[in-house]
Amino acid sequence: MANKALSVGRVVSVSVNMTPRAAPRKSFGILLILGDSDVIDAGERIRFYTSIETVAGDFGLDAPEYEAALNYFMQSPTPPQLAIGRWVAQNSPASLKCGILADNEQTMANWTSVTDGQFSINDGGVVRQIEDLDFHLQTNLNGVASIISAAIATYGLTCVWGDDRFTFTTTETGASASIGYLDAGTGDGTNIAAQLKGTADTSLPPIPGYDAEEPEDAVAVLADASSAWYGLTFAAKTAITDDEHIEVAKFIEASERMRMYGITVSDTRILDGTFTTDIASQLKKLGLNRAVTQYCSTIPFAITSLFGRAFTVNFNGSMTTITLKFKQEPGIAYEQITESQAQSIAKKNCNVFVYYNNDTAILQEGVMASGAFFDEIHGLDWLADAIQTELWNVLYTSATKIPQTEEGISILTAVVKAVCEEGVRNGLIGRNLPWNADGFGELHRGDILKAGYYVWTEELALQAQSEREQRKAPPIQIAVKLAGAVHFVEAIVFVNR
Repeated sequence: MANKALSVGRVVSVSVNMTPRAAPRKSFGILLILGDSDVIDAGERIRFYTSIETVAGDFGLDAPEYEAALNYFMQSPTPPQLAIGRWVAQNSPASLKCGILADNEQTMANWTSVTDGQFSINDGGVVRQIEDLDFHLQTNLNGVASIISAAIATYGLTCVWGDDRFTFTTTETGASASIGYLDAGTGDGTNIAAQLKGTADTSLPPIPGYDAEEPEDAVAVLADASSAWYGLTFAAKTAITDDEHIEVAKFIEASERMRMYGITVSDTRILDGTFTTDIASQLKKLGLNRAVTQYCSTIPFAITSLFGRAFTVNFNGSMTTITLKFKQEPGIAYEQITESQAQSIAKKNCNVFVYYNNDTAILQEGVMASGAFFDEIHGLDWLADAIQTELWNVLYTSATKIPQTEEGISILTAVVKAVCEEGVRNGLIGRNLPWNADGFGELHRGDILKAGYYVWTEELALQAQSEREQRKAPPIQIAVKLAGAVHFVEAIVFVNR
């Protein structure tokens, strides 16, 4: 007979409350290369890579996407991650990706034993019966796919083997093209729909055909498809016009999520100061802070090297922020230009990897189309996101609440100050520099920001009642002094005899 006993919980009750995991900060070090190769279909849209070997494995060595990725990963230090996306530059077909076959399912004995294979496939709403498939003479799965492809060709369909799976594709392209799953056929032969892994239970969802899209439309789709990428450039066989570049640049500029758009300029007219309709000049006139250009006469996608160097910055480290000026671009041939040509490029707020007469080459000047420095836009994007994320997390992870009191507001301002201290450590924010703008709170023009930043909120006693009733905190105002970077030096030598 079991002993009877009262629960200790009647006297001592213990409960465990776990706070939710804090929201992560966004990445400011992933470049998205948009290309028009059909390696990534219009359904998948985007893949992420951590090495040039994996890019080569998918795209081969001749694709524009590979060439752009090569410039990116050749940088030193090497950026940690790259995204490649699909731009549907021409009408695309519909496709069905069958499930991946395990090694034992790829054994040819499984297939050569089939001499009367059959299945059905939904082709644009019409069920097609496929039969009399004989694989007994085939030596590999490419041969199996060729037998199937020959049988379905009359219906405007193809079948290929690759990446450990069979893929069915329509020859019709555009939004009107469609395809469905495989199913058991109505004949008396061997049903191979499941063996092909093309049924609704074994394959990926069918991908419809897509009409060709403008570059701006592709960017909008990829912006919704993933929030991970920060930089963007195109690497495609299909040429992009200056007008299309401008539309993409405007979209990036207007987007709520902070991002950048890069363009490689090969038009030599940019070297002429009297020519003012090149893409760099047009972007400068628009004053865009999120568009960046680089002139390169030999490498089509040189801008990816610029992004590769910039995106190695780890804002969590100590003294890790950089200026792009003076940096190297491995694999990019330097330009040899005259002083007047260099002035023309600089005047148009375009960057160039250029040779100097001391047998060195550097990237200069590291600016956006507006003239703002790349590293400052990059760093301030990180700072804004870090402040936003940490303020969210202090509200989100609080087990009770942040009170609408001076003590509660102090919690919020302490979080902001902690992020600003990160900015000091990574070199974005500089200490002991004068504040040369309008002041607020107790900060005045000309004051020295000893900490490098100043955080201020109005007293709660002065907050409007209507604002308090909406449970709003007073605005948190933050002044930061950027550390900047030295780009030019003048030395004066005085000689006395």
